[in-house]
Amino acid sequence: MRSARFRRTRRSGAVALVSALTLTALAACGTSASNNGAGGSEGGGSADPAAPLDPKTKVTITIDCMPPAAKAAELREWKQDVAEFNKKYPNVTIEGRSTPGQCLEPPRFTAMLKAKSQPDVFYTYFTDLPQVLDNDGAADITAYVNDRTVPLLKDIDPNVLGSLKHDGKLYGLPTSNYTMGLLINRKLFKQAGLNPDSPPRTWDEVRAAARKIAALGNGIAGYGDYSAANTGGWHFTAEVYSLGGDIVDASGKKAAFNNDIGRQVARNLRAMRWDDDSMGKTQLLKWGDLQKQIASDKLGMFLAAPDDIAYMVQQLGAKYENFGMGPIPGEKNTLAGGNNYMIKSGIPGDRIKAAVAWLNFKNLTVGKGQFEWARTKADKLPVGVPQPNFWLGESKKKDDAARLSNATMPVANFRTFMDNPVPGKAEPPKAQEIYKVLDNVMSGILTNKDADVDKLLFTAESQVNQVLANQ
Repeated sequence: MRSARFRRTRRSGAVALVSALTLTALAACGTSASNNGAGGSEGGGSADPAAPLDPKTKVTITIDCMPPAAKAAELREWKQDVAEFNKKYPNVTIEGRSTPGQCLEPPRFTAMLKAKSQPDVFYTYFTDLPQVLDNDGAADITAYVNDRTVPLLKDIDPNVLGSLKHDGKLYGLPTSNYTMGLLINRKLFKQAGLNPDSPPRTWDEVRAAARKIAALGNGIAGYGDYSAANTGGWHFTAEVYSLGGDIVDASGKKAAFNNDIGRQVARNLRAMRWDDDSMGKTQLLKWGDLQKQIASDKLGMFLAAPDDIAYMVQQLGAKYENFGMGPIPGEKNTLAGGNNYMIKSGIPGDRIKAAVAWLNFKNLTVGKGQFEWARTKADKLPVGVPQPNFWLGESKKKDDAARLSNATMPVANFRTFMDNPVPGKAEPPKAQEIYKVLDNVMSGILTNKDADVDKLLFTAESQVNQVLANQ
C-alpha cells in the first residue's frame, strides 16, 4: 500500500498542485521540443526495442516525483544523478516534475490517468496496475527490458517484478519494496522488563508484552493499530495474512476473511483493547498517528514497514537507537508491497528507451543512484534500514555490505527481522476499496466495547463481495 509517507502519500486527502522544474542536459547538448510538456524526440536511435538507447539519440523525457526544494539533499542527489546520467547519454534531457511536500494522491492520480496527462515516467504503487491498465495508461515495456538494458535484471526479486506484470507483460520497473514486521520501542521494552532484542513472535506474546508495557502508566499504550482512512483495513489484512489467511479467495471474486482466522484477529484486538486496556483510549487512528505515539515514547509496538523508522527520525526528531524490529507475529505470511515507475502508453520508442535507461541508472544499479550509500551517508540521510531491498544473489551481497559499512543507525536492532524473513503476500485486488470496508471492522472493534464481531465480519464480507463483483 505504500514507501514511508513516501510510499503512502496518496492516502492524504488534500490535492497538491504540480510544479514542473526542468533539469536540462549538459550545455553542449540540445533540447528537443516538448509537446504540451510531455517530452519530445528527434529520433536517431535503433528501431529494435530490445537494443539499448543509442547515446546519440536526442530526446526529452518528463519524470514524476523529483524531490521538492524542501528536500534539499534529495534534490541535490537527483541533480547529481542527472549530470552523471548525461555523461553517457548527453543528448537526453530530463524534465523533472515535483509536487511540493508529497508525490501522488488518489484524486490527482486518477484525474491524471483519465486526462492522459501523466508524465512520460510516472510513479505508482504495485497495486495501481489494474487502474493504470483500465485507463490504458502504461506502455508494455516487455521488449525494452532485458539484460542489456537492465544488466542486473536477473538479480531483481521475481516476486517484485511479478507485481508489475499482467498476462505475462511487464508494465513497470521497481523503485522500492517492503514487507511488514513488528516495530518496537526499545526504551519502553526495557522499562517493562522485556528483552528488546527478542520482540514477540506470536500474537499471544504480543498481547502479553502489551499488558506489561501499558502497566507502565502515564498514558502509554502497549500495542497500537489503525482504524481509519483505509489504514485499518490495510492492517487487518496484514494480521490475517500473518496467521495464514486470505482477504480474497484464489478466484479473486469472493471475500475470504469471515472465518476462524478473521475472527481470531478481530477477537484478539478486541481483547487487547477492552479486556487488557493495553491499546490506549484514543482510537480511529490513521497513518502518522502511531508513528507520533511511538516516537514520543507513548506506544510500545505496532505493525510497520522498516522505513517508518527513517520517517520518524527525519520528520519527528526521534533517535534511531530507540527502535527495533521483529518479523510479523504468526510469521505465516506478511503483507508485501512497494512502488515503481511506469512509462506512458503511446510515447515513441526512443522515449521509452530513454526512460528505461534512466530508471536502470537511478533505481536498478548497485552502487549508483538510490543505492549510492556512501553519498547518502555524506548527505546525512538514513542508511541501514533493511528495506527497500529487492536484490538477490551477488547484487544483494554487494548492496548489503555497502549499507552496513555506511550505516547511520544500529542495524543490529533489526537483526531479528532480517534473520527471520517471512514470505511476502501481495495486497488483495481492489485493495483500497476493500480496506475502506475493513476499516469498519477495525473501528467497530476498537471503539465499541459491545461490538458484535461476527456481525461486523459478516457485513464486511457482503460489502467486499459487492466490490469484487464490480471489477
